[in-house]
Amino acid sequence: MKYAIIGSGAIGSAIARQFARIDTPVAVANSRGPEAVEPLAQELGAAIVPKPLADALKADIVIVATPFDAVPSALEQAGAWNGRILVDTTNALNYSDFSPLDLGGRPSTEIVEDHAPGARVVKAFNHNWARVLGREASDGRDGSRVLFVSGNHVDANAEIAELIRAFGFTPIILGRLDEGGLLQQFRGPLTTYSLVSQAQGGASAPEMDLLNP
Repeated sequence: MKYAIIGSGAIGSAIARQFARIDTPVAVANSRGPEAVEPLAQELGAAIVPKPLADALKADIVIVATPFDAVPSALEQAGAWNGRILVDTTNALNYSDFSPLDLGGRPSTEIVEDHAPGARVVKAFNHNWARVLGREASDGRDGSRVLFVSGNHVDANAEIAELIRAFGFTPIILGRLDEGGLLQQFRGPLTTYSLVSQAQGGASAPEMDLLNP
C-alpha cells in the first residue's frame, strides 16, 4: 500500500508525524516542489519521502491537506483514480472571518469528490486542531483520542479507520457524507472537539460506527 500527503502545512505535517511514528513511508508533496518538503523530512526521518506532486498523486491512498479552495489545482494532475482512495482533510471556510463557505447545503467533501471522479472519497483528519492531531494518540492515561470518518464507500471508510487505528487513535465511522460528513465538516456539531475513547470494564474500546450499526 502506497500513501501520499498533498500539502505540508499544519495538517499535512501533523499527519506526516503520525506516519513517522509508526515508521510507515509516505510521499509528501506540495505546489512548491520536493525541495520545500525537505525540512520536514529532515525533522521526521526517512519515513517522509518528498515527491513531485504528479508522482505523489499516483499513490493508493492520497490524503489532501491543502486549503479547500486549492483542491482543484492540487488534484488536476491525478489522472484516473480507478477506485483509489482520496482522503479529504479540508475545511470549507472563509479565511477573512472564519465563517463557513456557503455550499448550498452540500457536504464540502462532495465538492472535493467532484474534482476526483472515480475516487473513493473519505472525510477524515479535519475535525480537530493540527496541534492535537500531531500528538501521540494516547491521552496520557488509559484512553486514545477519537478521529471521525465518513464517506459513501463502506470499504474505504474501513480502510481509513484501520490506518487511524494504526496511528493509535480510535476511529468512529459516522456514515455517508450526507450524514456524518455534515456532522464533522467545518462548523458541524463535532468540529474542534478533542474526544477520548476509554476502555470500560478492562476491555479495549472497539471501533464505533454511529450511523451504520
